[in-house]
Amino acid sequence: MLYYAVIFLVIALIAAVFGFTGIAAGAVGIAKALFVIFAVLAIAGFIASLLRRR
Repeated sequence: MLYYAVIFLVIALIAAVFGFTGIAAGAVGIAKALFVIFAVLAIAGFIASLLRRR
């Protein structure tokens, strides 16, 4: 999931360089959402692994 967030960020940067601000804004929004989902799942997995060790 983090891979796709980085891909959308790169797409947003390329679109911004070429002046496609609408596409860039959409790609940044998708990248942010994917990163937040990744972060929540990573933290949940970390907490779950800590709880399983006990």
